[in-house]
Amino acid sequence: MIADPEPFLRSLFRAAVAAADPAIAVPKFLPERPAGRVVVVGAGKASAKMAQAVEAAWGPCEGIVIVPYGAALPTDGIEIVEARHPVPDASGEAAAARILELVSGLGEGDLALCLISGGGSALLAAPGEGLTLEDKQAVNKALLSCGAAIDEMNCLRKHLSRIKGGRLTVAAWPARCVTLTISDVPGDDPAIIASGPTVPDPTTASDAREIAARYHLELSDAVAAYLQTPAAETPDPTHPAFAAAECHMIATPQMALDAAAEVARAEGVAPLILGDALEGEAAELGIVLAGVARAALTHGHPIKGPAVILSGGETTVTVRGSYGKGGRNSECLLSFGLHAPEGVSALSCDTDGIDGSEDNAGVIWVPRVAAHKAEARPYLEGHDAYSFFEKAGGLVVSGPTHTNVNDFRAIYIPG
Repeated sequence: MIADPEPFLRSLFRAAVAAADPAIAVPKFLPERPAGRVVVVGAGKASAKMAQAVEAAWGPCEGIVIVPYGAALPTDGIEIVEARHPVPDASGEAAAARILELVSGLGEGDLALCLISGGGSALLAAPGEGLTLEDKQAVNKALLSCGAAIDEMNCLRKHLSRIKGGRLTVAAWPARCVTLTISDVPGDDPAIIASGPTVPDPTTASDAREIAARYHLELSDAVAAYLQTPAAETPDPTHPAFAAAECHMIATPQMALDAAAEVARAEGVAPLILGDALEGEAAELGIVLAGVARAALTHGHPIKGPAVILSGGETTVTVRGSYGKGGRNSECLLSFGLHAPEGVSALSCDTDGIDGSEDNAGVIWVPRVAAHKAEARPYLEGHDAYSFFEKAGGLVVSGPTHTNVNDFRAIYIPG
């Protein structure tokens, strides 16, 4: 029996993050360093620490890696560029162009080592020919508020880009391209992570147009016209560049959940992993998880307490009307708290350390936070979960973790 669920839940989150530490994962998958030229490029929330791990093994390297503002780390040779996320900016656009130029100078016998993690799609901002950064920014903003799933967002992003959807590998050819990837997407599909800059793309421009129509996105005339052109199509999967390319998944959401489960067992708490790919509307998932918690507490199904119910995945928030501050984890847990039975506690955090656009990794629901439950509904309806948890003392603030294996949720069921 856990006397205080708060430190227990926080320890599970720390274990989940530690399981995806690039310093541990990267060396296991590094290829033998070739005699030719080596260029290290990449983008994402974990990419700076991945770059550090590469140089710890190989010494100073040539290259460029793009990370969100505030996520840079010191390196010896690889240049770390900070750019805006989740809406791209000029810094990301300039760095992406430099990456394309850098790998285009490679030849046979050379190596492009690509370090890719979640968040890389917004950071690798290389608009297609004839498109502007403003075009990409408008599309990104529309995607973030319409409720589209991550694979749908990245499909559209790929077909408006000069670097995504396998184009980076083609640019580096005939050099060998090796990608080390940390997954932040349900299913761990490398074609979705950071919009798959180094792997073949199974989608088409027609798919991108259909997604835009489904969510009623208001595309600029330039974007709508571009999606009708051959330039919008990503490289053919049979392109010879992909034959010599390698992609290694070095950390995943399931690894994080397994690590948290081990910590729970050591504390005498039975873990139940619902899955690493729970998706859908954040508020709706919160209601479902509250129902699971109620069944466990009342009937001992699907597990009897003391237990912890773990899950991962990436939800979405469809903004309706006005909105305040908060991310998908905050909204999910606020909805959970409104519907959960008394006595259960829970935590929902993004493993990258940032939930949405605020300074918190996520939030926690424990008795002292639940004491404010009567005040919660207007905050949920106004998409202002951050403000509720800030007032109730339920924010979880870790700072950037320099990794990213998607969202982590834990629900403690007492005995």
